[in-house]
Amino acid sequence: MRVRQIPLLLLAVLSCCPTVAVAETNGAAPWLADRGPGVATSLFGTYVEHGQLLVYPFYEYTLNRDNEYKPAELGFGLDQDFRAKRTEHEALLFFAYGFREGLALEVESALWTTATQEKAPEDPSAMPAKLTESGFGDTQAELRFRLSPETASRPELFGAFEVTFPFQKDRKVIGTQDWEFVPALGLIKGTPWGTFTARASMSWVPADDEFVFGEWGLEYLKRLSPTYRWTMAVEAEQDEASFIGELQIRLAPNATLKLNEGVGLTSKAPDSAPEVGVLFSF
Repeated sequence: MRVRQIPLLLLAVLSCCPTVAVAETNGAAPWLADRGPGVATSLFGTYVEHGQLLVYPFYEYTLNRDNEYKPAELGFGLDQDFRAKRTEHEALLFFAYGFREGLALEVESALWTTATQEKAPEDPSAMPAKLTESGFGDTQAELRFRLSPETASRPELFGAFEVTFPFQKDRKVIGTQDWEFVPALGLIKGTPWGTFTARASMSWVPADDEFVFGEWGLEYLKRLSPTYRWTMAVEAEQDEASFIGELQIRLAPNATLKLNEGVGLTSKAPDSAPEVGVLFSF
């Protein structure tokens, strides 16, 4: 496993800046000081309350200098793994709504995606030197729910169920070609030093007819002031692991700037995945 260098400048900025909370601190429950009483969404350090609507337009760039691919999966016959550069640009839109206390629905969609997979020098297939696709990308809906509330001595237990839609059946480089169902569980505990979250999921693709261990993550969130929060996480799926750092800056009572950077910790993970967007709450 090759460990990539984590950008020290980003960590230095994050460690000296505060966080923006989507919800205000609940004075009667000090363990909620970093996050407020909302349900955890799939966005880092972001929670949605009963009756609240979150809207998050954002842009993400992904660079993987040695992405693993099979020419056969891209329509070029050879069933062998190769590694070569892949880049991706995505304009995405995220919604979340709290239907009631402890229950929320979220939808995330890549409204526009452009991805390019380059060909490895040792690849003898008929694949071109660069294979590019553009268009409507991944779309998923997710139900988020609190199973057990946090107390002074016990962490919150939450669950999620995600469905990814196969809107790109005829695509090879972008999007999702088969249905995917992802159940997940997680724990959240607020402390005087910050809020810690652990989560794990399973994944079922009906076309493969098997459950596999899916994504897992460890997250840390800290509110530093009414204006700033920061979060960092390790996120992994199979043999891909990344470190993510995010700074949140409250621009207005209902608008938060999110600056996010992910770097690969293993060779198969993307080298860099910066993200920027503004989260609006209503």
